Amino acid sequence: MKLSEILNTAGAGETPEGRNPDIADIQSDSRLVKAGSLFVAVKGTVVDGHDYVAKAVEQGAVAVVCEHPVELERDDVAFVTVPDSADALGRIASAWYGEPSRRMTLVGVTGTNGKTTIATLLYNLFRKLGYRAGLLSTVCNYVDDKAFPTEHTTPDPITINRLMAMMVDAGCEYAFMEVSSHAVDQKRISGLSFAGGVFTNLTRDHLDYHLTVDNYLKAKKSFFDNLPPSAFALTNADDKSGQVMLQNTAARKLTYSLRTMADFKGKIIESHLDGTEMDINGRDVFTHFVGRFNAYNLLAVYGAAMAIGADDEEALVALSSLFSVSGRFETIHSPKGVTLIVDYAHTPDALENVLNSINEVIDGNGRVITVVGAGGNRDKGKRPLMAKEAASKSDQLILTSDNPRFEEPDDIIGDMYAGLTASDKERTLCITDRKQAIKTAIALAKKGDVILVAGKGHEDYQDVKGVKYHFDDRETVREIFNS
Repeated sequence: MKLSEILNTAGAGETPEGRNPDIADIQSDSRLVKAGSLFVAVKGTVVDGHDYVAKAVEQGAVAVVCEHPVELERDDVAFVTVPDSADALGRIASAWYGEPSRRMTLVGVTGTNGKTTIATLLYNLFRKLGYRAGLLSTVCNYVDDKAFPTEHTTPDPITINRLMAMMVDAGCEYAFMEVSSHAVDQKRISGLSFAGGVFTNLTRDHLDYHLTVDNYLKAKKSFFDNLPPSAFALTNADDKSGQVMLQNTAARKLTYSLRTMADFKGKIIESHLDGTEMDINGRDVFTHFVGRFNAYNLLAVYGAAMAIGADDEEALVALSSLFSVSGRFETIHSPKGVTLIVDYAHTPDALENVLNSINEVIDGNGRVITVVGAGGNRDKGKRPLMAKEAASKSDQLILTSDNPRFEEPDDIIGDMYAGLTASDKERTLCITDRKQAIKTAIALAKKGDVILVAGKGHEDYQDVKGVKYHFDDRETVREIFNS
């Protein structure tokens, strides 16, 4: 493609007079630039791409998109100046890959908790309905039935559009995508055409990045603010931030709820550790999911499916055949009658939801033992809150290491322990080694007890001092159960 063709399609800057090179590929990482590349210099949170323009040109870049002039005298390179290169990158990536999001029905899911579950269940639901579909999620990306590993909740714009182009080529009619607050703030979704957006809930998270809850909320809200009139905006009417998301959107407004009148109304009829019987818009449905938070997730899935034209009866039948997402309320039973649940819950609110669900189901017929840690180099303020929440809803609490990153695990555990009362501390053990913590919980458990191992869910590693060591909660639990 010619540079002018890319820029015109993207609406991202003017082609310099007399300089309209053929573009071989697009890159925002100077290390990946090759002869004929278009390099987009993006100012990130850690590094500034503008500092690597010279390196990109040296490696063969024939065009550079940047926010300000760079001191580099090269007549053979086309320099394009734009107000926001992060936004331009998304639009350019979309143009380069043939605007794939416009050739499918793309639905984005945002909120603090539930994004992975809802996006994945929508993907599984539409595949069960006979459609080819794609998924961009924290756990894994899928192009129809082919898996591609993921490193971020929402990848960079080039990766997003490359995967979506592969979805189009594979015949996918639908694509479902987790949309993180980081991705919105960093313009990673610029240039994408969404047919709809789903809001789950909003509680304290990522304050190490956003600094305030208000900034965090605004990042989520801007996703809905930018939806077109042709799209739908589906929100949780029971969440205090739910209606805020709809305030300035031009999209068709839809709601789901367990407590009030809504377009998609649900009611929990009966709960067990292996599933929940629900009423959804007047229809009785058994699902293989546990807990009130999952009831909200299922309502969001049903509502989004209805909003993009799925058949009501077929959608409910498919919904009743779906199972939980990897590492999300994943249940493992021991030969001795102990139930262990592995869940990704890593915020105070998520812990509260999962523990409430466990306590509602067992209803005092068994103890709850919780094993939990907190991530290093992240929002420290939520650590004591997580410990307090876990202690208040557990009979025994074991604080352990999660992903300490570049912090000392014992310091993180100390921050959590500080949130406990004197009586909480009497029921709390601090065991830094995560495997030993899980082993201790299993040793303490008796028949009928439920153990929650929280924080890592699907992750199969521990991040320590910049190195990812293999560690999988589920694998560890099965190994101990079978020993």
